[in-house]
Amino acid sequence: MPCTALLSQLFPHPGHRHAVPARVFSCPILVDFQTEHQDTMCNLLRVQWTITPRTAPQPWLACNGCGELRAFQASGKIRLNANGRKLDAWLIYRCLICDKSWNRPIFERQNVRDISPPVLEALQCNDPQWIRAETFNLEALRSRSQRIDEFPDFDIEKRIRDEPTDWAAAEIYLTVPFPASIRLDRLLASELGLSRSMLQKLHDGGQIRAQSDLLRRRLRNGTRIVIECRDGFDRERLWKPAMTGL
Repeated sequence: MPCTALLSQLFPHPGHRHAVPARVFSCPILVDFQTEHQDTMCNLLRVQWTITPRTAPQPWLACNGCGELRAFQASGKIRLNANGRKLDAWLIYRCLICDKSWNRPIFERQNVRDISPPVLEALQCNDPQWIRAETFNLEALRSRSQRIDEFPDFDIEKRIRDEPTDWAAAEIYLTVPFPASIRLDRLLASELGLSRSMLQKLHDGGQIRAQSDLLRRRLRNGTRIVIECRDGFDRERLWKPAMTGL
């Protein structure tokens, strides 16, 4: 039965209101979190990196089945309960050892009029994309668990946004749809073939112009990294493949 039909039965007439070897080269790197300021440089090779964590965070909870603290994993399923015009929604987790379930509240006793139609649709259909985004809701997990395991494994997709024939610098724009535990220095080291000590050396020498702890921070959506290639560096043979994945 279509999701819209199921919703109409549940809430009739809702009336919604609403890794490569390290290389050494002479390339100053500029890291900039201020995405609202457009770079004025011309002839930029612009690429977008989309970094998606593979494994959702796992809270540790007192398991009724095991009788002790255990790690729980999101099942990818939603549980709903309706009482009049009120709706409860939970994300179902399961113990990694005994498979005992735990329901993390998404919301409780919420008036259906205050829930947007797209969210209602996603909940009723167990929409996998919506649920996956919710499994990375660290704020909600931290309110229920004192220990949360995060994982560094991720997938990366590289896409060229603009490629002038005479590009003299390159810009990486990071898209991070879910919270990722990997640090910026680890990402750059693994993807660009630089050691972290070399990245730190570039920073200490003023070639990375950013606040001092930037490289050790977790990735942030919208981060821009601009790299100016100089001194006869073979941008097409060495730099471009690392930037674009081609």
